[in-house]
Amino acid sequence: MAGNRATLLIMAGDGIGPEVLAESRRIAEWFILRRGLAAVLTEELFGLAAYRKHGRLLGEDALPRMRAADAILFGATGGLSFAELPPEVGKSDSLLRIRKALDLYANLRPIKALPALAEASTLKARAREGTDLVIVRELSSGIYFGEPRGVETLPDGRRRGINTHSYTSDEIERVARVAFELARKRRNHVTSVDKANVMEAGKLWREVVEALHDADYADVGLSHMLADNCAMQLVRAPHQFDVLLTDNLFGDLLSDGAAMIAGSLGMLPSASLGPVGPDGRRSALYEPVHGSAPDIAGRGIANPLGAILSLALALEWSLGRPADARLLESAVARALDEGARTADIMHAGAKQVSTRGMGDAVLASLERLARG
Repeated sequence: MAGNRATLLIMAGDGIGPEVLAESRRIAEWFILRRGLAAVLTEELFGLAAYRKHGRLLGEDALPRMRAADAILFGATGGLSFAELPPEVGKSDSLLRIRKALDLYANLRPIKALPALAEASTLKARAREGTDLVIVRELSSGIYFGEPRGVETLPDGRRRGINTHSYTSDEIERVARVAFELARKRRNHVTSVDKANVMEAGKLWREVVEALHDADYADVGLSHMLADNCAMQLVRAPHQFDVLLTDNLFGDLLSDGAAMIAGSLGMLPSASLGPVGPDGRRSALYEPVHGSAPDIAGRGIANPLGAILSLALALEWSLGRPADARLLESAVARALDEGARTADIMHAGAKQVSTRGMGDAVLASLERLARG
């Protein structure tokens, strides 16, 4: 906190990150000016811009500033220009390192089927209609962090890549608690996703989730689903899901596939949450699900709505402003209802706008909604 004001740390990152985060910043400034949001906006370099200035992707003071922030608004990382980095730099300062250092173990990815984007989705309207789900993805363990890992050369000259899929019972339990608690505030059902039929870690996952449910969350509906079946069900009948609980790898894959329910990967926000400390605070990073998209960076055509909706998640989860979160979500829906479209969600009869133009449309909707 800066005095009695929350600190929002903006880390735009690479590729289209600076473009979409510029729109999030404009909207955060609107809430400060027009809704009395007590927050101060600060910035920190990350990615290639930081490397070119500091010789590393993450400056020496960056992690302490991230730990001190009430919420981090993050843009994107990676891209073709990363080829200029020494391998040791990319490994030591990666987004995975940030997640581990801040213990961001629970990743929330809400996915809604907005009626205005029916034509943007490849799914039939009757399949996506009424879908409103949240994927709760374990984010700081699993195959992305397991040891041993690496590439080795065998005695006969062949090369072998190794990654270890590993979970402990406490790592599973704490993310499952997030899913069950969230379900209690929604439609009260969790679908836990695993591959218990072929993976020992999947068997443990299912056992721990079931035991936690029986002990502390018997009032919440629980079902288990194999990950491959879940992938099919997400495109067959996604409206059946309320909260999907997944490990790190499955959550990564399934959420990108589920983006077509919303109409585009550019529509998806996320919240990465750490544990709540004794003072009631937690580290939290908010970012659109899309990547750095270097092929369109600098062209002003990126969809900023995933980043803007990530700000809505920050208003709800870190800033104690759920009413403002709902207001921002309504403004996004209204801008889309009125026909504003970036290239990724464009269709006949709509009005294509730039990245900034979409920000303008959301701001105009906020003004109208605020006036009642």
